[in-house]
Amino acid sequence: MAANDENLPRDEKRAHGVSGELHEDRFVGPEDLTRWRTRFGEWLGRLARAITDRLGPYATLVISLVVGMLVACLLSVVAVQVYDAVTDREGVANLDRPLLDLSLQLRSPVGDVVITAFTDVAGPIGMPIIAAVAILVLSLTRKSWTPAILIVSAAAGSLAMTIAGKDLIARQRPPLSDAVPPYEFSPSFPSGHTLNAVVVVGIIAYLVLLRQHSRRTRILTVTGAVLFAVLIGLSRVYLGHHWFTDVLGGWLLGAAWLSLVITAHRMYLTARAHRHASADADATTS
Repeated sequence: MAANDENLPRDEKRAHGVSGELHEDRFVGPEDLTRWRTRFGEWLGRLARAITDRLGPYATLVISLVVGMLVACLLSVVAVQVYDAVTDREGVANLDRPLLDLSLQLRSPVGDVVITAFTDVAGPIGMPIIAAVAILVLSLTRKSWTPAILIVSAAAGSLAMTIAGKDLIARQRPPLSDAVPPYEFSPSFPSGHTLNAVVVVGIIAYLVLLRQHSRRTRILTVTGAVLFAVLIGLSRVYLGHHWFTDVLGGWLLGAAWLSLVITAHRMYLTARAHRHASADADATTS
């Protein structure tokens, strides 16, 4: 997306394109996202600068996301092993039947309709609409491709992890007699609705809070995103479409993938800051 800001006022220029990423997206409150506080983080920062010197900042973002996707796939395989170990020992899975029984007691005709409508927001129709609207609004207002790349990558990773988990585990859903229609017949683990709620809404919330300067509004944004993901997960259990461990897996896998996408963005910001600093140094010496 072109960042042609020549005719904009000075303050507006700083909010658009690369300039906006350097002056606005680089900070969450006082925290500079290009400053890495651990040894591993410092290594990631050096790696981002090295890739930038050879291929450019966007290559740093794309490569980071691809590597993150591979790590996410590995996490799916690990989740399968952990899931098998937990169910074999009847650990967390002991909550599945009791929590489904509790949801049966809490149901009502009105509640079933309302919660079905709510859970559909994170479904295969609702979530792509939310993602598309967010991409249009954030990319156009910021005159940058970065929001589009992050949201599409986050959603693609969420879909890949959902498909991989379902194919590898092939767990049966709760009995149809305990579910609220419309019924779902795909494998049960992990909960795709929950994974989408964590990842897609999470990355949108992250992009929004980068431009929020009030601590209160940032807290409200994060709280809203977390509450949405929690309620979507609980709605899946209430409707009898998933066991609780399916939802728990969606929360954990989603949080892990979201962390990887945010880390990739931080590497991109580090690359951008490095490119900007190098350009300033060249201008000073010339």
